[in-house]
Amino acid sequence: MAQQAFNHGWRFFFGDPPRRHRAPLDDSEWQVISLPHDWSITLDRVPSNPSTASGGFFTNGRGWYHQHLHAPMEWQNKKISLEFEGVYMNAEVWLNEHFLGRHPYGYTSFQYDLTPYLRLGEENLLRVLVDNSAQMNSRWYSGSGIYRSAWLWVRNLVHIQQYGVYITTPEVSTETALVHARTWVENETGSLQQVSLRSRIYDASGRLVAETSSQQAIEAGKKAEFNQPISVKAPMLWSPETPVLYRLESDICCDGNLCDSLATPFGIRSLQFSATQGFLLNGQPLKLKGGCVHHDNGVLGSAAYPDSEARKVRLHKESGFNAIRCAHNPPSPAFLDACDQLGMLVIDEAFDCWKEGKNPFDYHVVFEDWWKRDIASMVCRDRNHPSVIIWSIGNEVLERDGRSEGEKIARMLADEVRTLDPTRPVTAAINGIWDTHRTWEDTDVVFAALDIGGYNYQWAKYEADHARHPQRMMMGTESFPCEAFENWESVLAHPYVIGDFVWTSMDYLGEAGIGRVYYEEEMKSFLGDYPWHQAYCGDIDLCGFKRPQSYYRDIVWGCGDPLYIAVHYPAPEGQTAKISRWGWFDVAQDWTWHGWEGKLMKVDVYSACESVELFVNGRSLGVQPSRKAHKYLATFDVPYQPGELSVVGMNGGKPVAARTVATAGAPAAIRLSADRASLPAKDGALAYITVEVVDGQGRLHPKAGHLIRFSVAGEGTLLAVGSGDPVSTEKYVGTERCAFRGRCLAVVKASGTPGEVRIKAEADGLAEAELVLCCE
Repeated sequence: MAQQAFNHGWRFFFGDPPRRHRAPLDDSEWQVISLPHDWSITLDRVPSNPSTASGGFFTNGRGWYHQHLHAPMEWQNKKISLEFEGVYMNAEVWLNEHFLGRHPYGYTSFQYDLTPYLRLGEENLLRVLVDNSAQMNSRWYSGSGIYRSAWLWVRNLVHIQQYGVYITTPEVSTETALVHARTWVENETGSLQQVSLRSRIYDASGRLVAETSSQQAIEAGKKAEFNQPISVKAPMLWSPETPVLYRLESDICCDGNLCDSLATPFGIRSLQFSATQGFLLNGQPLKLKGGCVHHDNGVLGSAAYPDSEARKVRLHKESGFNAIRCAHNPPSPAFLDACDQLGMLVIDEAFDCWKEGKNPFDYHVVFEDWWKRDIASMVCRDRNHPSVIIWSIGNEVLERDGRSEGEKIARMLADEVRTLDPTRPVTAAINGIWDTHRTWEDTDVVFAALDIGGYNYQWAKYEADHARHPQRMMMGTESFPCEAFENWESVLAHPYVIGDFVWTSMDYLGEAGIGRVYYEEEMKSFLGDYPWHQAYCGDIDLCGFKRPQSYYRDIVWGCGDPLYIAVHYPAPEGQTAKISRWGWFDVAQDWTWHGWEGKLMKVDVYSACESVELFVNGRSLGVQPSRKAHKYLATFDVPYQPGELSVVGMNGGKPVAARTVATAGAPAAIRLSADRASLPAKDGALAYITVEVVDGQGRLHPKAGHLIRFSVAGEGTLLAVGSGDPVSTEKYVGTERCAFRGRCLAVVKASGTPGEVRIKAEADGLAEAELVLCCE
């Protein structure tokens, strides 16, 4: 079996070209692109776009992709398949003049058999229509196009079927582990085949640690299942702290000749869940410090590059998270690969709606025809990932209180998941009841179909529900940032509550302004008006920069820096700042407030210490308690004067920690820093460049908003630019971007050739900066 990346040489046309799928069609003038590709992120945002604030006012529409495929004669007597990891949405695929099929859902992987229609020894034309024109079909930014990778599979006629290796670890200890490998082999020849399967397990260092083999005859046109128990001595167990991966190599032989092989990474670990002991990973109790994430990659839109997905996971790890809920759809394979490799637990979620829709053209339109195929795609594709610990069958579905056969649908979906993978529990995220004719207790019928109850914003119901259902396991599948303390205290207090997932851990496009600060008496609308286009509710902002609420969560979780100074942005004269329930106060670690001299500034100190003392230019403003009883928070009113704002944290009256914020001087220069020391000479490798405006002493200027101009030379290109500004009208593609609160971001993509990439940034009135990355 040969798997070949099929990401390059595509041609793209936005809209409907003349004659569309009717050959012949000259595509020589079409845009040449590489996958992953999201056309929405490249187009203008305008207030009149039908995606509205939910979709961030981005442009969607229809687009066509063409790819010319040479089929060598060596493919005679082979099976050739094309796999798409994700296309948003309503993909229709042709090979030459033959229609291969339609795939409506934008988040599940699918493949087509090209073999019957390939012209061997000739050029073949693949055509893909992507139709995202029926709006609205999503409650957040979806992106548009073939936004994940595509793969060409070349198989012999006797081969392992797609997702045909299923690995479980039913018995796990530090002394030995039983690895159970189920492998489905297809015989697409015209005769009976004597087939042997040799399975070998290698550890992380490449050492062979176990092997077995078995044989059976497979009739022509049939498939057979091999079941192989394999014992591994002294296994290294997978966990967030020790994400050790093994590799199963499966070799298929017919009459002594190798006819197929496949390598499958996996982890050895055990999962246990109960209302009395909570969640046990490898026999040890673990609380889930979780965050919800959408599928987009911020400034890249929905394009899922392996490096962008890995960075997302790494940023979560660095901010103390050990679990991510994929809201509200299956993620990219690259994302799960990163979770496996870096050590991040995952709730893998299927749908945002069932039969009843939330938008006119969302998944409810195809649910009855497609749910079973899409569940199979998610579970069969992802079940070998040790990072995946829970399956979710839905989010805030309208049928959650039993209406529209909600109980029946929940059982149908949960049973199908358990049939495909009985080793993990099933959940769904259930939110409150808005209908005055129904009560929260009406949700019991859907909860009854689940192994773990997912609670969205309902932490106050944990104890009462436990009294009614003492065997029900619970977790906060969504929670408000401003209730971080209450939610985590509930997790710690109750063994049957296994974790909490904030909405959200990382900011995203769409649901524009859900986390905004506002000044009118009442919030006029749930979402913000144009030019709002970011949700602005993440612990981590759209560029990957840590926001104040993340520092507070560090303290609640007992990790990270024990002190953080949060200065409130002053409200307009005569007005009071209010925040949405998904938001956070408009604060920053900032003591540069020219024009506010002598005026009172509100300053919050987030503290893991018993008490804190605040100083301005060495003068004490008093001591305040900041222990757990005060929710790790102390607030001061401080007359502004330039200089230094300092805090000292104390335990038992003795200093144990300190932090200082100084007034920045005039903006003087640009500073560039990359998230990696060098780039691999691999096409598609990414480097994220943090851009900062600094004063003469190298301090970040938190008010700088300069227009930064970029140029890239050598073996790389500028893929995207962006900032955390939720109301910027700038595009995320181009060569310039305004700093937001002193920072912005540039993303560079390697060409795949060894050499150097030179990134230069300049702005009026600032010393320019240059950064050189080696591609090797």
